[in-house]
Amino acid sequence: MLEPESLRLLHLIGTHGSLSAAADELGVTPAAVSQQVARLERELDLSLVVRGPRGARLTPPGAELARHGQRVDEEVHRASAALEGLRGRSRARLRIGAIHAAALHLLPPALTALHHRHPAAEVSVADLLSVDALPAVEQDRVDVAVMALWDEQPDWPPGVTGHDLLVDPMMLILPDDHRLVRNQPGARTLALSRLADEPWVVISSGMAARAQFDRAVAKAGFTPTIRSETESYDIAQALVGTGYGVAMISRLAHTHLAGTAARQLQPALSRRIVAVARSDSSLTPLVAVVLGLLRDVCAELTASWAFEGA
Repeated sequence: MLEPESLRLLHLIGTHGSLSAAADELGVTPAAVSQQVARLERELDLSLVVRGPRGARLTPPGAELARHGQRVDEEVHRASAALEGLRGRSRARLRIGAIHAAALHLLPPALTALHHRHPAAEVSVADLLSVDALPAVEQDRVDVAVMALWDEQPDWPPGVTGHDLLVDPMMLILPDDHRLVRNQPGARTLALSRLADEPWVVISSGMAARAQFDRAVAKAGFTPTIRSETESYDIAQALVGTGYGVAMISRLAHTHLAGTAARQLQPALSRRIVAVARSDSSLTPLVAVVLGLLRDVCAELTASWAFEGA
Protein backbone atom coordinates (compact mmCIF):
# COMPACT_ATOMS: atom_id res chain seq x y z
CA MET A 1 0.00 0.00 0.00
CA LEU A 2 1.32 3.43 -0.93
CA GLU A 3 2.18 5.68 2.00
CA PRO A 4 1.68 9.48 1.81
CA GLU A 5 5.33 9.94 2.83
CA SER A 6 6.48 7.98 -0.23
CA LEU A 7 4.31 10.05 -2.60
CA ARG A 8 5.61 13.25 -1.06
CA LEU A 9 9.20 12.02 -1.43
CA LEU A 10 8.73 11.43 -5.15
CA HIS A 11 7.27 14.91 -5.53
CA LEU A 12 10.25 16.48 -3.76
CA ILE A 13 12.74 14.53 -5.88
CA GLY A 14 10.96 15.65 -9.03
CA THR A 15 10.79 19.27 -7.85
CA HIS A 16 14.42 19.52 -6.77
CA GLY A 17 15.93 17.08 -9.27
CA SER A 18 18.12 15.67 -6.55
CA LEU A 19 17.99 13.05 -3.84
CA SER A 20 20.15 15.17 -1.54
CA ALA A 21 17.91 18.25 -1.90
CA ALA A 22 14.84 16.15 -1.11
CA ALA A 23 16.69 14.76 1.90
CA ASP A 24 17.50 18.29 3.12
CA GLU A 25 13.82 19.31 3.03
CA LEU A 26 12.77 16.16 4.86
CA GLY A 27 15.57 16.48 7.43
CA VAL A 28 17.07 13.07 6.68
CA THR A 29 20.27 11.83 5.02
CA PRO A 30 20.61 11.23 1.24
CA ALA A 31 21.34 7.60 2.05
CA ALA A 32 17.99 7.29 3.84
CA VAL A 33 16.20 8.77 0.82
CA SER A 34 18.02 6.39 -1.54
CA GLN A 35 17.05 3.42 0.61
CA GLN A 36 13.40 4.55 0.73
CA VAL A 37 13.26 4.91 -3.06
CA ALA A 38 14.84 1.47 -3.56
CA ARG A 39 12.39 -0.11 -1.13
CA LEU A 40 9.43 1.56 -2.86
CA GLU A 41 10.60 0.38 -6.29
CA ARG A 42 10.89 -3.18 -5.00
CA GLU A 43 7.42 -3.08 -3.44
CA LEU A 44 5.79 -1.68 -6.60
CA ASP A 45 8.04 -3.56 -9.03
CA LEU A 46 8.50 -0.31 -10.98
CA SER A 47 11.39 1.96 -11.82
CA LEU A 48 10.54 5.34 -10.32
CA VAL A 49 13.78 7.35 -10.22
CA VAL A 50 16.69 7.50 -12.63
CA ARG A 51 19.92 8.55 -10.94
CA GLY A 52 22.58 10.38 -12.91
CA PRO A 53 25.82 12.32 -12.43
CA ARG A 54 23.88 15.59 -12.29
CA GLY A 55 21.05 14.54 -10.01
CA ALA A 56 17.94 12.48 -10.40
CA ARG A 57 14.81 12.52 -12.56
CA LEU A 58 11.52 10.70 -12.31
CA THR A 59 10.42 7.98 -14.71
CA PRO A 60 6.90 8.28 -16.14
CA PRO A 61 5.44 6.06 -13.36
CA GLY A 62 7.38 8.10 -10.81
CA ALA A 63 6.09 11.37 -12.28
CA GLU A 64 2.52 10.07 -12.15
CA LEU A 65 2.83 9.19 -8.47
CA ALA A 66 4.62 12.50 -7.81
CA ARG A 67 1.51 14.42 -8.97
CA HIS A 68 -0.37 12.87 -6.07
CA GLY A 69 2.60 13.57 -3.82
CA GLN A 70 2.34 17.26 -4.69
CA ARG A 71 -1.10 17.38 -3.04
CA VAL A 72 0.34 15.60 -0.01
CA ASP A 73 3.14 18.16 0.19
CA GLU A 74 0.68 21.05 -0.09
CA GLU A 75 -1.40 19.61 2.75
CA VAL A 76 1.73 19.22 4.89
CA HIS A 77 2.59 22.89 4.36
CA ARG A 78 -0.97 23.97 5.12
CA ALA A 79 -0.95 21.88 8.30
CA SER A 80 2.40 23.38 9.34
CA ALA A 81 1.08 26.90 8.81
CA ALA A 82 -2.05 26.08 10.79
CA LEU A 83 0.07 24.65 13.61
CA GLU A 84 2.14 27.81 13.79
CA GLY A 85 -1.07 29.81 13.99
CA LEU A 86 -2.34 27.60 16.79
CA ARG A 87 0.96 27.97 18.64
CA GLY A 88 0.78 31.73 18.25
CA ARG A 89 -2.77 31.84 19.59
CA SER A 90 -1.83 29.54 22.48
CA ARG A 91 1.06 31.80 23.41
CA ALA A 92 -1.26 34.83 23.46
CA ARG A 93 -4.14 33.01 25.17
CA LEU A 94 -4.76 32.72 28.89
CA ARG A 95 -7.76 30.95 30.41
CA ILE A 96 -8.26 31.58 34.13
CA GLY A 97 -10.69 29.99 36.52
CA ALA A 98 -11.09 31.50 39.98
CA ILE A 99 -13.18 31.30 43.11
CA HIS A 100 -15.49 34.26 43.59
CA ALA A 101 -13.40 36.19 46.11
CA ALA A 102 -10.23 35.84 44.03
CA ALA A 103 -12.06 36.92 40.88
CA LEU A 104 -13.29 40.03 42.70
CA HIS A 105 -10.18 41.09 44.61
CA LEU A 106 -7.08 39.44 43.12
CA LEU A 107 -7.65 39.16 39.39
CA PRO A 108 -8.61 42.77 38.53
CA PRO A 109 -5.26 44.37 39.51
CA ALA A 110 -3.30 41.43 38.11
CA LEU A 111 -5.14 41.49 34.78
CA THR A 112 -4.84 45.27 34.54
CA ALA A 113 -1.06 44.92 34.82
CA LEU A 114 -1.11 42.02 32.36
CA HIS A 115 -2.99 44.14 29.82
CA HIS A 116 -0.37 46.88 30.03
CA ARG A 117 2.44 44.38 29.49
CA HIS A 118 0.70 42.24 26.87
CA PRO A 119 -2.12 44.26 25.28
CA ALA A 120 -2.74 41.57 22.63
CA ALA A 121 -3.33 38.83 25.21
CA GLU A 122 -6.63 36.97 24.88
CA VAL A 123 -7.76 36.44 28.48
CA SER A 124 -10.91 34.67 29.63
CA VAL A 125 -12.08 34.31 33.23
CA ALA A 126 -14.53 31.73 34.56
CA ASP A 127 -16.10 31.33 38.00
CA LEU A 128 -15.40 28.02 39.68
CA LEU A 129 -15.55 26.37 43.07
CA SER A 130 -12.36 25.25 44.78
CA VAL A 131 -13.39 21.61 44.41
CA ASP A 132 -13.56 22.07 40.63
CA ALA A 133 -10.21 23.85 40.22
CA LEU A 134 -7.91 20.85 39.89
CA PRO A 135 -10.13 18.96 37.41
CA ALA A 136 -10.41 22.12 35.30
CA VAL A 137 -6.61 22.26 34.95
CA GLU A 138 -6.19 18.51 34.42
CA GLN A 139 -8.88 18.49 31.71
CA ASP A 140 -7.30 21.55 30.00
CA ARG A 141 -10.39 23.72 30.48
CA VAL A 142 -8.30 26.46 32.11
CA ASP A 143 -4.59 27.31 32.16
CA VAL A 144 -4.62 28.68 35.72
CA ALA A 145 -7.11 27.99 38.51
CA VAL A 146 -7.16 30.07 41.70
CA MET A 147 -8.64 28.08 44.56
CA ALA A 148 -8.81 27.95 48.35
CA LEU A 149 -7.43 25.27 50.63
CA TRP A 150 -8.42 25.01 54.26
CA ASP A 151 -6.66 22.48 56.47
CA GLU A 152 -5.92 19.94 53.76
CA GLN A 153 -2.60 19.63 51.90
CA PRO A 154 -3.33 17.95 48.57
CA ASP A 155 -0.97 15.67 46.71
CA TRP A 156 -0.77 17.40 43.35
CA PRO A 157 -1.08 14.89 40.50
CA PRO A 158 1.82 14.44 38.05
CA GLY A 159 2.13 17.38 35.70
CA VAL A 160 0.29 19.83 37.97
CA THR A 161 1.84 22.32 40.40
CA GLY A 162 0.25 24.38 43.17
CA HIS A 163 1.58 27.89 43.79
CA ASP A 164 0.89 29.46 47.20
CA LEU A 165 -0.38 33.02 46.87
CA LEU A 166 -1.99 34.18 50.09
CA VAL A 167 -2.73 33.25 53.70
CA ASP A 168 -6.34 34.40 54.04
CA PRO A 169 -7.42 34.83 57.70
CA MET A 170 -10.91 33.86 58.79
CA MET A 171 -12.93 36.55 60.54
CA LEU A 172 -16.25 37.00 62.32
CA ILE A 173 -19.09 39.10 60.91
CA LEU A 174 -21.79 40.44 63.26
CA PRO A 175 -24.72 42.83 62.84
CA ASP A 176 -23.42 46.33 63.56
CA ASP A 177 -25.99 46.77 66.34
CA HIS A 178 -24.99 43.54 68.06
CA ARG A 179 -24.39 43.95 71.80
CA LEU A 180 -20.76 42.85 71.48
CA VAL A 181 -20.24 45.58 68.89
CA ARG A 182 -22.10 48.27 70.86
CA ASN A 183 -20.34 47.44 74.12
CA GLN A 184 -16.85 47.30 72.56
CA PRO A 185 -16.97 49.48 69.44
CA GLY A 186 -13.17 49.73 69.14
CA ALA A 187 -12.42 46.03 69.58
CA ARG A 188 -10.45 44.33 66.84
CA THR A 189 -10.69 40.70 67.97
CA LEU A 190 -13.42 38.45 69.29
CA ALA A 191 -13.21 34.98 70.82
CA LEU A 192 -15.27 32.43 68.93
CA SER A 193 -16.61 31.05 72.22
CA ARG A 194 -18.39 34.36 72.94
CA LEU A 195 -20.77 33.61 70.06
CA ALA A 196 -21.81 30.22 71.42
CA ASP A 197 -25.43 31.31 71.91
CA GLU A 198 -25.83 33.14 68.59
CA PRO A 199 -27.73 31.95 65.50
CA TRP A 200 -25.25 31.21 62.70
CA VAL A 201 -25.16 31.59 58.94
CA VAL A 202 -22.69 28.93 57.81
CA ILE A 203 -21.23 27.42 54.68
CA SER A 204 -23.13 24.40 53.36
CA SER A 205 -22.40 20.92 54.67
CA GLY A 206 -19.90 18.88 52.71
CA MET A 207 -17.67 21.84 51.82
CA ALA A 208 -14.14 22.22 53.18
CA ALA A 209 -14.93 25.63 54.69
CA ARG A 210 -17.80 24.08 56.65
CA ALA A 211 -15.55 21.32 57.95
CA GLN A 212 -13.11 23.96 59.22
CA PHE A 213 -15.97 25.81 60.94
CA ASP A 214 -17.27 22.61 62.55
CA ARG A 215 -13.82 21.80 63.94
CA ALA A 216 -13.40 25.35 65.24
CA VAL A 217 -16.67 25.46 67.18
CA ALA A 218 -16.07 21.97 68.58
CA LYS A 219 -12.68 23.13 69.83
CA ALA A 220 -14.34 26.24 71.29
CA GLY A 221 -16.66 23.96 73.23
CA PHE A 222 -20.11 24.58 71.77
CA THR A 223 -22.61 23.28 69.26
CA PRO A 224 -23.81 26.16 67.07
CA THR A 225 -27.41 27.00 66.35
CA ILE A 226 -27.47 27.00 62.55
CA ARG A 227 -30.12 29.24 61.08
CA SER A 228 -29.03 29.17 57.45
CA GLU A 229 -26.55 27.43 55.14
CA THR A 230 -25.10 28.86 51.93
CA GLU A 231 -22.25 28.26 49.49
CA SER A 232 -21.52 32.00 49.32
CA TYR A 233 -19.71 34.27 51.77
CA ASP A 234 -21.45 37.20 50.05
CA ILE A 235 -24.87 35.78 50.92
CA ALA A 236 -23.74 35.07 54.47
CA GLN A 237 -22.70 38.71 54.92
CA ALA A 238 -25.95 39.96 53.40
CA LEU A 239 -27.95 37.88 55.88
CA VAL A 240 -25.83 39.08 58.79
CA GLY A 241 -26.53 42.66 57.70
CA THR A 242 -30.24 42.07 58.26
CA GLY A 243 -29.61 40.95 61.86
CA TYR A 244 -30.32 37.35 60.87
CA GLY A 245 -27.28 35.89 62.62
CA VAL A 246 -23.48 35.87 62.73
CA ALA A 247 -21.01 34.29 60.34
CA MET A 248 -17.39 33.26 59.89
CA ILE A 249 -15.93 34.29 56.54
CA SER A 250 -12.51 34.82 55.00
CA ARG A 251 -10.91 38.24 55.00
CA LEU A 252 -10.51 38.18 51.23
CA ALA A 253 -14.28 37.73 50.90
CA HIS A 254 -15.06 40.61 53.30
CA THR A 255 -17.27 43.14 51.50
CA HIS A 256 -17.66 45.74 54.32
CA LEU A 257 -21.39 45.50 53.78
CA ALA A 258 -23.55 48.15 55.44
CA GLY A 259 -25.15 46.86 58.63
CA THR A 260 -22.26 44.55 59.48
CA ALA A 261 -19.21 44.75 61.73
CA ALA A 262 -16.07 42.62 61.45
CA ARG A 263 -13.79 41.19 64.12
CA GLN A 264 -10.58 39.22 63.89
CA LEU A 265 -11.17 35.65 65.00
CA GLN A 266 -9.62 34.32 68.19
CA PRO A 267 -8.09 31.77 68.12
CA ALA A 268 -6.83 32.60 64.65
CA LEU A 269 -7.77 30.45 61.66
CA SER A 270 -7.00 30.87 58.00
CA ARG A 271 -7.30 29.35 54.58
CA ARG A 272 -4.72 29.38 51.77
CA ILE A 273 -5.27 30.83 48.34
CA VAL A 274 -3.42 28.75 45.78
CA ALA A 275 -2.99 28.99 42.01
CA VAL A 276 -2.91 25.68 40.18
CA ALA A 277 -1.35 25.25 36.73
CA ARG A 278 0.34 22.63 34.61
CA SER A 279 3.99 22.16 35.51
CA ASP A 280 5.00 22.62 31.87
CA SER A 281 3.47 25.87 30.62
CA SER A 282 5.98 26.46 27.81
CA LEU A 283 3.19 26.69 25.24
CA THR A 284 1.31 29.23 27.37
CA PRO A 285 4.01 31.61 28.66
CA LEU A 286 1.40 34.02 30.01
CA VAL A 287 0.82 31.54 32.83
CA ALA A 288 4.18 32.45 34.40
CA VAL A 289 3.47 36.14 33.89
CA VAL A 290 0.08 36.09 35.60
CA LEU A 291 1.40 33.94 38.46
CA GLY A 292 4.04 36.58 39.15
CA LEU A 293 1.46 39.36 39.01
CA LEU A 294 -0.86 37.49 41.38
CA ARG A 295 2.01 37.06 43.85
CA ASP A 296 2.65 40.82 43.70
CA VAL A 297 -1.03 41.60 44.30
CA CYS A 298 -1.18 39.19 47.25
CA ALA A 299 2.01 40.59 48.79
CA GLU A 300 0.55 44.10 48.67
CA LEU A 301 -2.73 42.86 50.12
CA THR A 302 -0.98 41.05 52.97
CA ALA A 303 0.99 44.21 53.77
CA SER A 304 -2.20 46.29 53.84
CA TRP A 305 -3.88 43.81 56.17
CA ALA A 306 -0.91 43.92 58.50
CA PHE A 307 -1.07 47.73 58.53
CA GLU A 308 -4.81 47.72 59.25
CA GLY A 309 -4.31 45.26 62.10
CA ALA A 310 -1.43 47.19 63.66
